[in-house]
Amino acid sequence: MRDPRNATLARVIIRHSTRLEPGEAILIESFDLNTGLVLDLVDAALDAKGIPVVYLRSNAVNRSLMRRATEKQFKIQSDIELFQMKQVQAYVGLRSADNSSELADVPGDKTALHSKLVAHPVHLDYRVNHTKWVVLRYPTPSMAQMANMSTDAFEDFYYRVCTLDYGRMSEAIAPLVERMKRTDRVRIKGPGTDLEFSVKGIGVVPCEGRRNLPDGECFTAPVRDSVRGTITYNTPSLYLGVTYDQLSFTFEGGRIVRAKGNPQAKLDELLDTDEGARHVGEFSLGFNPYILTPMKDTLFDEKIAGSLHFTPGQAYSIADNGNRSQIHWDLVLIQRPEYGGGEIWFDGEMIRKDGRFVVSDLEGLNPERLTSDAPSELAVR
Repeated sequence: MRDPRNATLARVIIRHSTRLEPGEAILIESFDLNTGLVLDLVDAALDAKGIPVVYLRSNAVNRSLMRRATEKQFKIQSDIELFQMKQVQAYVGLRSADNSSELADVPGDKTALHSKLVAHPVHLDYRVNHTKWVVLRYPTPSMAQMANMSTDAFEDFYYRVCTLDYGRMSEAIAPLVERMKRTDRVRIKGPGTDLEFSVKGIGVVPCEGRRNLPDGECFTAPVRDSVRGTITYNTPSLYLGVTYDQLSFTFEGGRIVRAKGNPQAKLDELLDTDEGARHVGEFSLGFNPYILTPMKDTLFDEKIAGSLHFTPGQAYSIADNGNRSQIHWDLVLIQRPEYGGGEIWFDGEMIRKDGRFVVSDLEGLNPERLTSDAPSELAVR
C-alpha cells in the first residue's frame, strides 16, 4: 500500500521545488529505494505533463565499484552520467540508505578521484548550474536511529518538516537577503569562536524548498582571502562515510592554517584534497523551525533553527567567491542557548543572538513566526 504522505511530498517537489513545466524532462535519481516516493514522483511528474526519467542506484554497489575503480572507469561513468544530466531540465536526488556509513572504507584516494572525475563535473558543475534541482533524504530506520527516534515518530517528523509552508518562509527570507546583499563585514562570536570576514559583492541565495527538502537557509560566501580568526563547530558531521567531531579551524588570510578534530588523520587528509579545501566556499544561516537537534545528516543539520554553517571547499556559482575544490563540506555551528549561545554581527550591528533574530525586519524568521504551531516534541528529541 502506498503512503499518502508520499503523494503530498511528491507534489511539493514537482510543483514547488522543481517547478516542472509541461514538456520538461526530470531525472529522478534514487539511491537504495525503488518504490514508495519514487512511484509518486513519477505520477506527479506525469500529472504535470513532464517527462520522468528514473535512475535507480545502490550504495552497496557504489562501494564495490569505488573501492577498486580506475581512472578510466570513473571517466566512463562521468561521461555517461553527464550525458544523461544534459538531457533533462530538472533533477531530484532521492537518498535512502540502510547504512549511512556504507562508503566509510572506500580508500581516500578513490574517493578523491571520484569527486574529481564524477561528482564535480556532473553535480557540482552541470547539475547545480544548469538544472532545476532538489536533493532530499527518504526516511529509514537507520535515519530514525541517528535522530534517536522511533521509526514511526521519525516518519511523522520527516513529512512535517518537508511539507511545511515554504511560501511563508520565502516571504520571511526576503529581508535577510537584502541585509546580506548590503553587508560588508560579518563577525561570529561564541564559545571557542571569534571569526571575521567580508561578504561584500558576493551573491545571496534564499533557500525555501527549491534545492533541498527539508529547507530553511540563506547563503552567501566569504570573500575568499578575508577570513580570519577561529571557529569551533559543535555538531558532528558524517562526510563521505566518516564521522568527524570536535572540529576547530583557525584562519589566516582566508586559509585554514590550523585544524583540530577527530579523527585527526582523516581530517588532515580531507583538507589536503586540494588547495581550495582549506578555503571556504559558503556561509549560511539556518532557520527551519522544526529541526532543532543534529542527526549527522547534512540536509537536516544545516537547516537547524539558530544555526549557521561555514563550508570548506567549492563555492556555488550563484554565490561565487572564486574558490574551487573537489569537496564541499557543510559544517554546522548551533548558537541556541542550550548549545552555548553565540552572536552574529553585520557591519557592527548584532542581528542574531543565541539563535534568535533580534532586529525587527528579521523576526519573521524566528520559529514561532514561520509556523503557527509550536515546535513539536518530536523535533527536540
